[in-house]
Amino acid sequence: MDIVFMGTPDFAVPSLKGLINEFGVKAVFTQPDKPKGRGKKLSISPIKEVAIENNIPVFQPDKLKSDVEMLKKLKDMKPDFIIVVAYGQILTREVLDIPKYGCINLHASILPKYRGAAPINWAILNGEKESGNTTMFMDIGLDTGDMLLKSHVDITEDMTAGQLHDILMEDGSELLIRTIKGLLDGTIAREKQSETPTEYAKMLNKDIAKINWNDSSINVKNHVRGLNPWPIAYTQYNGQSMKIYEAKVLHDNSSKEPGYILDVTKEGIKVACEKGCLLLQIIQFPGGKPMYVSEYIKGHDLEKGIILGK
Repeated sequence: MDIVFMGTPDFAVPSLKGLINEFGVKAVFTQPDKPKGRGKKLSISPIKEVAIENNIPVFQPDKLKSDVEMLKKLKDMKPDFIIVVAYGQILTREVLDIPKYGCINLHASILPKYRGAAPINWAILNGEKESGNTTMFMDIGLDTGDMLLKSHVDITEDMTAGQLHDILMEDGSELLIRTIKGLLDGTIAREKQSETPTEYAKMLNKDIAKINWNDSSINVKNHVRGLNPWPIAYTQYNGQSMKIYEAKVLHDNSSKEPGYILDVTKEGIKVACEKGCLLLQIIQFPGGKPMYVSEYIKGHDLEKGIILGK
């Protein structure tokens, strides 16, 4: 069986490795190498690294949809499946029609919920209790194709987006293998997605990271864990940007203005929210590294009475 794999970030790595071990992979498509770091040295994608290690041909078109020569090469491969995991390019109908059995995508949500670029983050930002993966046939819409298999993962109250990412990327590999086997032996029935509007997982940026203290302590905590490890929630402390990596909801209420620092102890920074209070436990100031508040206050002052965000 001939499989072409399309993917780019580390989330796609277990899927590629699983397919290599189970079926073999004929070719890999990934995004072009990009400058990284101060020296702007070209950096290859995690998927390209795996392909090179396994002596698999790698193709890196800037825009596959308009690369006539690359499209011809892909057609000449006559793949049975094209498997797509976080590739980073939209596939046209011309590409979708190439493989014998179709283009299969792994999406990190329980579709049709959280179509879009950042389903893992938005599930936590919105306080969901469950997430998962879905495999589907691709169509020209955004994550709208017929669904095949789903998996389900519980989201615990302290789980970060990074932790959920790591769980789903391993789970996704197994789900893809089950999907391909099920399609080949005819044991999977495709299911159309509902057209009912659902939450859209728009792409993240640094602007979204600013904390709104005029919100409940639960929502602010979800904001903190949903943006960890990137872009990291932050607020202003005395004119300085203070990033927050970990926080805990306190079952207290305060009449103080939202953002008001009620207390600073080795347990953390107690802050008033619009509803409830939050304990900030791991913070980072510019030029420093993330630290537990208990360690930070050994060498720095944090004042009660400061209003965060101003």
